[in-house]
Amino acid sequence: MLARLAPFLFVLLWSTGFLGAKLGLPHAEPLAFLFVRYLLVITLMASLALILRAPWPRDGRQWLHIGVSGLLVHAVYLGGVFMAIGAGLPAGITSLVVGLQPLLTATVAGRLLGEAILIRQWAGLLLGFVGVTLVLSGKLGADFALDALWPALAALLGITAGTLYQKRFCPHFDWRTGSVAQFLPTALVTGAIVVAQDNFRIDWAGEFIFALGWLVLVLSIGAISLLNWLIRHGSAVNVASLFYLTPPTTALLAWLLFGETLTGTALAGMALAVWGVYLSRQ
Repeated sequence: MLARLAPFLFVLLWSTGFLGAKLGLPHAEPLAFLFVRYLLVITLMASLALILRAPWPRDGRQWLHIGVSGLLVHAVYLGGVFMAIGAGLPAGITSLVVGLQPLLTATVAGRLLGEAILIRQWAGLLLGFVGVTLVLSGKLGADFALDALWPALAALLGITAGTLYQKRFCPHFDWRTGSVAQFLPTALVTGAIVVAQDNFRIDWAGEFIFALGWLVLVLSIGAISLLNWLIRHGSAVNVASLFYLTPPTTALLAWLLFGETLTGTALAGMALAVWGVYLSRQ
């Protein structure tokens, strides 16, 4: 049951991340927002691990591998996404840049992990990217500074390298203590950057507190735990292909919650993205 439901639940939860960023970022600097989020996740997961007596990583090498995967998936990816949106890059374009991840993962997975990528999977990955582009086509015309693209590109490299690294070096760890091991170095690096920039602005408005709580409980604990489970039990390409479903799901949620426009082109793109993910999964 979990194997069948986990991919769909992960996509649904992960897709709410952009909505949480949209609510919270007007009230805080991107990295300050993330730093507080990381501290709360560490506190909650460490408490849960101690209460339930969950097994901790067995040696320094495992701590190191889990920590590196956390830096890539959380510090680089989330930091890049939040900084790009905070710098004025539209969320649609940010999603499109990060949406290259399945293709990038497939390009390297064969060499690093020995995964054979079938022609059908390549076709599905390309079809999925076309679908994502159609979904976001109505949101790509905004003006923005080219400098805002660099954090999004860093986020793309971070999530791609992070999933491949975790699949290769540390696919098996307890989801409670593993979260602590992933978020500890992430919080240290993010906090150091915040201190160096002397930029810790947070407006503790109700909207920000709601967004923070949602991102901590639903994203950093719920969705990340599911992502770790999926990486452990599936191929890198199978996991990466799910990210094609994030922009369509986000668009549907934005339509339901915020009344954003959903065009026929976007609906066609959603169908293509779903079909592409179906083809690309073994």
